[in-house]
Amino acid sequence: MSTTTYLIKNASVLGGAPTDLLVRDGSIAEVGSLGAVEGAVELDAAGLIALPGLVDLHTHLREPGREDAETVDTGTRAAALGGFTAVHAMANTDPVADTAGVVEQVWRLGREAGFCDVFPIGAVTVGLAGERLAELGAMADSAARVRVFSDDGKCVSDANLMRRALEYVKAFDGVIAQHAQEPRLTEGAQMNEGELSGVLGLAGWPAVAEEAIIARDILLAAHTESRLHVCHVSTAGSVELIRWAKSKGWPVTAEVTPHHLILTEDLVTGYDPIYKVNPPLRTAADVEALRAGLADGTIDAVATDHAPHPHEDKDCEWAAAAMGMLGLETALSVVQATMVDSGLMTWAEVADRMSARPARIGQIDDRHGRPLAAGEPANLVLVDPAATRTVDRTALASLSQNTPYQGMELPGAVVATFLRGTPTVLDGKLA
Repeated sequence: MSTTTYLIKNASVLGGAPTDLLVRDGSIAEVGSLGAVEGAVELDAAGLIALPGLVDLHTHLREPGREDAETVDTGTRAAALGGFTAVHAMANTDPVADTAGVVEQVWRLGREAGFCDVFPIGAVTVGLAGERLAELGAMADSAARVRVFSDDGKCVSDANLMRRALEYVKAFDGVIAQHAQEPRLTEGAQMNEGELSGVLGLAGWPAVAEEAIIARDILLAAHTESRLHVCHVSTAGSVELIRWAKSKGWPVTAEVTPHHLILTEDLVTGYDPIYKVNPPLRTAADVEALRAGLADGTIDAVATDHAPHPHEDKDCEWAAAAMGMLGLETALSVVQATMVDSGLMTWAEVADRMSARPARIGQIDDRHGRPLAAGEPANLVLVDPAATRTVDRTALASLSQNTPYQGMELPGAVVATFLRGTPTVLDGKLA
């Protein structure tokens, strides 16, 4: 906890009128028109927007096992620079995070790094093999207090196993986060199935492969009365299915990635593996539906699916390349470009979709995603919405450089990030 007191002057909280925030002993002590405070470090936040620290439900930190791509330390540095104070680390590490021992290791590495809080996600099945349930209860009872479970990267395709997982996590109000991909419909698939995949000669990945699993799983969630979270929704049909489930009052939530809000399948035309991702980039109509679904709250959260890969795993022919893109350091800028600057969402709604709701889904809303009010933890980010930057992959904090936004000009810049009153980022640089 920081012993330094900070007086943040003239910040626009959630895009509202300028006000002052006094940060002391890890908490927000006062909000309002404040005079000088003895001993406080003053930060001029005129023109800056103050948001609660961002929460990512879907981060790949790669440690243990693939420290050549990312570590908990480098990944949380990237997260802090992106305005995040909490990330949920996916289970597809090596060894897989399917035991209390591995999730506790990841949790402790996060505490040691200190740039943001790391909440491990436990695997649903042993070794992500989709054959038998992992130690869900032991992971829930561990020091890491795991509440989200996912085989992300692979789908829990066995309906009976998915049902049992949903039933099991009810005991501790856990959530199963599903990677919706029917494996038989996507064997050898390389990109979105459509006219373009035919022209390019790449095996197609049909929208129905995602939608069929979502349809099945929302029915299972209703049947078990247990919480389902749908990872990286990518099609218009998926948005409609989730909207229908919510209209029924079923316990279903969903996320969209920044890249599915801005990039389309047309980028695959050049066969550059930087654009190879799972689920694949879809059509402009899908992108429009995803933006609308995020704006109206059908989609609960923006989650980065930050997927670092070393140079050799991406710089090869398309078919052999790994799937995935970096996301932590650019997420807020992409959301500003697609949702805020377009008039689809306000900054208050950005705070809801990138902080409050993801914190609720991950059950960390006692600490993260809280309002910027007196007595609340000082987890916050200051953003300059008028800034622009050209993305330079060599300047990113991640160990990997596989950003799809190389050379792209994006709006907004994170000026400062505070974790429990301690700055992790100041003046746009790691503190």
